[in-house]
Amino acid sequence: MASPAARTALDVADWRRRVFALYAAVRRVDSAESAKEAHELWRIDRDDLMLRHPATPLLPDDCEGFTGLPIAPYDPAWRFELPVLAAEPGGFEFETGTDGVVPFERIGRVEIPDAGPLDVWRLTSYGGGVFIPVRDALAGRPGGTYGGGRYLIDTIKGADLGSDAAAGTIVLDFNFAYNPSCAYDPAWACPLAQPANVMPVEIPVGELYGIGG
Repeated sequence: MASPAARTALDVADWRRRVFALYAAVRRVDSAESAKEAHELWRIDRDDLMLRHPATPLLPDDCEGFTGLPIAPYDPAWRFELPVLAAEPGGFEFETGTDGVVPFERIGRVEIPDAGPLDVWRLTSYGGGVFIPVRDALAGRPGGTYGGGRYLIDTIKGADLGSDAAAGTIVLDFNFAYNPSCAYDPAWACPLAQPANVMPVEIPVGELYGIGG
């Protein structure tokens, strides 16, 4: 029988495998016309993972009576395919508590129409990965978004809506913004939005903050 440490590692590996598969399915369905269908697939599978998977960040009390995460209806106005623009070099390091210090490098920025810029980060340790968090004006407000911000893109964990390397563009759909694990379980330590990823506008789509039940 596997040790508890091995079982935990295998559970997390399976969680990530399922997230990668989910986003691959979303990208197959997703387009300007069918993004709403892709979003519904994402919502259903994310609810199932959160409720049933052994690696869920939901605490046992939150799983009782769970009927779904508070995910806003799809709004196509919040879907963009944008160029990754040049940005000043920069970086930050984050102490995870479990994976040690994780370094990030700023590799560019995107300009969100009528909302403002967001920095694009790359994880510079083993595995690489593109990371785009966001914290909006609804953060920490009742019925709003998680106070620490949400994730739009985290490719090393599978959260990837697509990009075009030749054109230098990336798909950002705020309807797929989701809460990091630390929003539900304080035992997790998650890198959150840096100052340049804090937006002054309200972003009322994606996963809001609370537990459906």
